[in-house]
Amino acid sequence: MAVKALKAYKFDAADTQDKFHGNQLLYVGWDKHLMFCAPFAFALPSTTRFGDLCDKILSKSFGYHPDWAKVDLAKAVWKKSGQPWQPDMNKTLAELGLKHKDALRFETPGLNGIQGSCS
Repeated sequence: MAVKALKAYKFDAADTQDKFHGNQLLYVGWDKHLMFCAPFAFALPSTTRFGDLCDKILSKSFGYHPDWAKVDLAKAVWKKSGQPWQPDMNKTLAELGLKHKDALRFETPGLNGIQGSCS
């Protein structure tokens, strides 16, 4: 059922980048691994190297999944805001053009969750 607003919403967003003490939000989700039902939201400096995000942050967040030990993020298939995207592990978030509240998803070919269940 469609919903139509009676009037325009006019208010300042509560999650603008200036409220994150020099950090920006970055959402990261792992496709076909619904043990994590939604992307993680990370507040990171734009100077964070993408390789550090993968090695130090994503490994702690997704590392509880049994598939994680087999993951090679250098071979992962990445999407940025739903479009194919190829990160450079040596560049920073800013150098890669990642902005506040951007969404990344990655797929790990051959890894499809616990016993292939996508969970």
